[in-house]
Amino acid sequence: MLIEGFPARQLDTNCWVVAPDDGRQSVVIDPGAGVLDRLQAVLDAHGLRPAAVLLTHGHLDHTFSVEPICRTYGIPAYVHPADRHQLADPWSGFGAPAGMPLFGQTTFAEPAEVRELADGQRLAVAGLEFIVAGSPGHTPGSVLLELSTPDGPVCFSGDTLFAGSIGRMDLPGGSEPTMQRTLAEVVLPLADETVVHPGHGPSSTIGAERTTNPYLLQMLRTAR
Repeated sequence: MLIEGFPARQLDTNCWVVAPDDGRQSVVIDPGAGVLDRLQAVLDAHGLRPAAVLLTHGHLDHTFSVEPICRTYGIPAYVHPADRHQLADPWSGFGAPAGMPLFGQTTFAEPAEVRELADGQRLAVAGLEFIVAGSPGHTPGSVLLELSTPDGPVCFSGDTLFAGSIGRMDLPGGSEPTMQRTLAEVVLPLADETVVHPGHGPSSTIGAERTTNPYLLQMLRTAR
């Protein structure tokens, strides 16, 4: 199993490449702004070809490069329907005026093929099987992408959960009560050994976050 991540040039958003092994098909998760050269280097180094782009949510710092990647390789993008509109209208995700330059670009469009993710879906792609878990709160269409690997469970958490923190809830579509439900009902039930690969910052585990993340600790104290 290959899992390799690197930060985008803009806002240090983590882009992830996942494949069953070298020389195989792969998926790209959350390709932000300024990732194309580094992504190509990772693909070339391991002899990989993307089969799909998976998006943990619709914010532009996670989706900026999705259209050129999908166009180059003739592959689909997967996104939750509640965030799909942001692919062509990224301004709505930040409450910015339409047409305002974002990362130096003023026009945006969906990839030619977009497939919608559903809560609880088992998504088989590139020889991998992801479980999609809806995790609204940061955005209405945020999801966790869970994956079983030979080394144990893995979760790509987007901007729902970070090492030591959680995603902001003050942008359009964000909701603190909804995030609290997500943390209680989706995040905390995950096994302690689950490795968390977030949208920003270093990776962690659910066990580490359960004992050190102040937001999860507050949820656990409240539940007692």
